[in-house]
Amino acid sequence: MVDSHAGRLLIATPRLVDPNFYRSVVLILQHDGDGYVGVILNRETDQLVEDHLPDWSSRSRSRVHFGGPVEPEVAIGLGLTETGMSTGLKGLKMIDFANTPPEDLKSDITVYSGYSGWGNDQLEAEIASGSWYVAEAFPRDPFENPEDQWRRVLRRQTGFLSLVSSFPDDIHLN
Repeated sequence: MVDSHAGRLLIATPRLVDPNFYRSVVLILQHDGDGYVGVILNRETDQLVEDHLPDWSSRSRSRVHFGGPVEPEVAIGLGLTETGMSTGLKGLKMIDFANTPPEDLKSDITVYSGYSGWGNDQLEAEIASGSWYVAEAFPRDPFENPEDQWRRVLRRQTGFLSLVSSFPDDIHLN
């Protein structure tokens, strides 16, 4: 088994054409013996947080994000605080919606519908086959504008990965 990827990003390579993950940026929240759990950072939906979690709407970004195809009825919240479940990134925690917002909350919460999940061998095989790049995450990544986040995250990498940011959406138009 590889070292933990919790708190790291999976960036879809141009060859990954699965519509759930095309040009996605996934933050891995947990990695244990059962596998990986993460949320897609760059898929904002048209759903409003106030329609699903009205008590949290004043502390959240207005729109729900698509976290992944697994259990879309599950809400996952991320916020900059020292209170909550670890994400592998210092200061970024998963928020428990059963409680009141943490008093030390330093950001609006981003709410995700569903999550992305892989078994250990499954994700390791996808990385080895060239479907994903693995990169360092920043605690502010979940709060960035999701539009064009794939390119921006790649652009901040060094070497070849920075060049991938300019890969055209349709290679045939190049």
